[in-house]
Amino acid sequence: MVRYAATTQNESKSAKSRGSFLRVSFKNTRETAQAVNGMKLSRAITFLENVQEHKEAVPMRRYAGSTGRTAQGKQFGVTKARWPVKSAEFVLGLLRNAEANAEVKGLDTSNLVVSHIQVNQAPKQRRRTYRAHGRINPYMSNPCHIEVIVSEADETVKKGPEEKTLRLTAKLRARQLNKQRTITAA
Repeated sequence: MVRYAATTQNESKSAKSRGSFLRVSFKNTRETAQAVNGMKLSRAITFLENVQEHKEAVPMRRYAGSTGRTAQGKQFGVTKARWPVKSAEFVLGLLRNAEANAEVKGLDTSNLVVSHIQVNQAPKQRRRTYRAHGRINPYMSNPCHIEVIVSEADETVKKGPEEKTLRLTAKLRARQLNKQRTITAA
């Protein structure tokens, strides 16, 4: 059994998937994974399919050097965005694998959320390219490891009615609260 970087609170309500030594750009895959992190699984799958068709763009935040601008990045609040098709394909495959693992466990796949996704660098693969005037340059690929954990979303509980005294003290400033405490203590 392989060790994951994150542990889930409830193992019976989550499913995992991982890929090692995948020949896909680490930087692009990291940005793609961060765009998908926290999304509902169905939304994440449609998002990655849209990225492959250039209908939605992946925001480039950390590795954004000399990245062009596009209006499709506005939904994430950035201007720099791209369409990393190969990265989207690999992450999409892992999400579908995690969904299949969840079905085998008997989880409700319509209620799944991408609770953890992590991309790590794998060892670089070295090749060489021959240049003019007898020179040789490195020709490296930057593969990566990807791990995904999807979990059933927690049920939201409505807030109960508050007491009036609690509501009044919550609106007071720190100085007013201290003044009120000194009055009650005396």
